[in-house]
This record gives sequence, structure tokens and C-alpha cells, in this order.
Amino acid sequence: MMKVSLQVSRGVLSVKPLGMDGLVQGDGSAQVNISARSAAQLNAILGRVHYTSTLYRVRTGDLVHFVFEKHNATFPIVIQQTPVPVLYDPGEDINSQVTITTKTFLRYFELNAMISSVRQYYKAIKIIIADDSFNPVKVNGSGIEQYLMPPGQGWFAGRTLAVSQVTTKYLLWVDDDFFFTKKTKIEQLVEVMESMPELDMVSAAVGDDSFNYRLAYEEGEEQEGGCLRRFRGHYQETVPGFPQCHLSNVVINFFLARTASMRKVVFDPRLKRAGHSQFYVDAVGKLLIASCNHISVGHQRKRPGNAKYNSFRMHSEKKNEMLFFFKNHFSCIHL
Repeated sequence: MMKVSLQVSRGVLSVKPLGMDGLVQGDGSAQVNISARSAAQLNAILGRVHYTSTLYRVRTGDLVHFVFEKHNATFPIVIQQTPVPVLYDPGEDINSQVTITTKTFLRYFELNAMISSVRQYYKAIKIIIADDSFNPVKVNGSGIEQYLMPPGQGWFAGRTLAVSQVTTKYLLWVDDDFFFTKKTKIEQLVEVMESMPELDMVSAAVGDDSFNYRLAYEEGEEQEGGCLRRFRGHYQETVPGFPQCHLSNVVINFFLARTASMRKVVFDPRLKRAGHSQFYVDAVGKLLIASCNHISVGHQRKRPGNAKYNSFRMHSEKKNEMLFFFKNHFSCIHL
């Protein structure tokens, strides 16, 4: 006789159906002993072994200890409650597929210039504005939703608000001082996303700039924390069918994203003026990102005279490093 023992700790094992091709002891318990006359019979019974968790958790696991003669093996089981799907209307045209989102602060001249450029190419697409300006000014126009915030709440708080109001499958993030050109083809970004369902975000160029970085995280000791390193350039892998689009970790601040995917990453409201890197650090392991260089948006020239805005804007991202060390439990950062 050939004998196998299986043992778990967070559930029970059962053979369904039991059948007449061998002997099963402990059916419906945490340990099952199986005997059979041949390897074929033994494999047939093992193919009918079912695991049922007796511990209610949204997401956890168990270990199965397998013993056959003098051989021992251990393999994991993932225990996870099946999530309820969240579906979005796929839309019939670009206006029902994509919402443009932006955050503004004391830059209404640039904001209105950006909106005017959008309307040259996309007359009916919805634009959502998160506005934390002092003495806010109403932004007029059809298809515009302006959400007023307490003054000076910051970029990430505004981003969270804007993303929360999107109801379309995709959102296009733009800065308030960008402007659309004939090379700003939202449809082409959607085409890239639709071609690769696991892709969460795709960026394009801002003018001639389309910087890319790769992030590598090394887990460290429990007490000390891990280490994050950044490397210049994208991965060699491209999006299938789009040789102009490479996978990356950190991209420029003009991108099309799946709305559901963007909501997986928290925009930390403690990052008020500078937080570009932090978003992508939080996205490691959560979002698959690509960058394309055949689509672009323009960047308005800086206007002199907006001293109040500049006094808030000129904050170095270096001041956020202590937040990295604490929030992400890093022992070292090389960005």
C-alpha cells in the first residue's frame, strides 16, 4: 500500500467524492491519511482533495504539510474572500470613457488657458477641478465641475478629491498649466490601455520631456526596514503592439489611468506642495505603469508676477524624506 498524509492548521480537508479506490481516514478534519494500492489510485484521490477554511478572514493563508514515505513537502494555500466586482460603463465615445482631472491653486490664468485648449479638440469632455485657492474664482463653462476646498490643503488632498468624483472608466490627469495640442490624442492613450487589460496607467510626454525611472525595493530586517533605489530609464519591455510605450515605475505628471486602479493608491494629504515621488513609491506592487513618447501635451511658459503662488510652490521634495522613512519603514532611500 502507498500512504500519504496531509495536515493543515486553519481549515479542514475532505475528499469529494470519497469513492472506492482507496482508504481515507480523517475526512473532514485537519489531517487526512490516504492509502491506495497504486500511484494511479493515489493520484486520483489526491485530485479530489478539497480544502475549506474554518477561520474567517478577508485575506490570509495556510500551510499544507505533505508526507509520502520518507518525503516531506510544505506548500501554501491562499485564503481570500472573493471580492465583488466593480464595473464601469465602457462608454460609446471618448466623452463617456474619459474624465479630465486637475488641481489648481492661485493659477486661474493658466487654468483657463488649459481649459480653452482642451475645448479646441474635445468640446464635450468633462473636466473636474479641485481648487484650494484663497478667494476662489468661479470657472465658467459647460462640462466643468469645480470643487472648492479649504484654502491651501495641497496637491495630494486635491487629487484625492478630484479622483473621488470621477464616474468614467478612465481619468486623464493634467496639471493646470498644461495645454492641449494636435499631438494630445486621448484616444491613442485609451487604445494603449485597452490593448493590455492589466495595465493601470499610461503616461505621455510633456513637450519634449518624458522622463522615466525604475524603482527597486529590497526588504530589510524587521527592525531596520527596507531600502528603495531609483534607476534612470524605463524597462526594456514594451506594451504589446506599441513599441513607443515602455513599462516603467515613475513617469511624468500627464497620464491616463483606470479610475479603479487610481483608487488603490492613497494620496497622502500630508504632501501639500511636492509629492511626485511619493505617489509612485506607494504604487510599487499595486500599479502597472507604462510611458509612451508618441503622444504629448504642451507646457505653458511661467508667468512673472505670481509671487503668492511661488511662495507656496517653492518647497523642496527633500522635506518629505522623513515621511518616507516613517510611513514606508525605510532604512535607506536613493531617489
